[in-house]
Amino acid sequence: MIHPATPADAAAIVKLYNHYVLNTTITFEEQPLTAATMAQRMHAVQGEAGLPWLILKQDGVPAGYAYAGRWMSRSAYRFTVEVTVYLAAGQAGRGLGRALYEALFAELRQRRLHTVLGIIALPNTASVALHEKMGMRKAAHFHEVGYKFGRWLDVGYWQMQL
Repeated sequence: MIHPATPADAAAIVKLYNHYVLNTTITFEEQPLTAATMAQRMHAVQGEAGLPWLILKQDGVPAGYAYAGRWMSRSAYRFTVEVTVYLAAGQAGRGLGRALYEALFAELRQRRLHTVLGIIALPNTASVALHEKMGMRKAAHFHEVGYKFGRWLDVGYWQMQL
């Protein structure tokens, strides 16, 4: 059900993600992505950074994905990653985000990473609840750092040591 994403998954992943780009403030991206752009991002995570990008499929249809990316480029930050999870529209509240994060965190532990950060556009009650269920705690709150759909948005950082 959960396995590493491949370039063949890029079109389905971008379709899932673009829903959030076009309809929500969960991501600060404002223009939809192409499958080629998503495939490049996947390669940057999996190939260049050597980090996991997982996809969850139900009956062959992507229901969500999660990945870890480098948090900062300086070498001293190499044991810290930013984690991200997205679910297909209508899939929230079914435990899929938790399942993806559990699989992702297991992969990160195997790679001997130390700290995970969840960066959440606020308000986002569901995402905050998921991150806190995973054991993450709020570490920072930045006020009015993003602007989308005609309004200023806050960002919070949730943190956990693996």
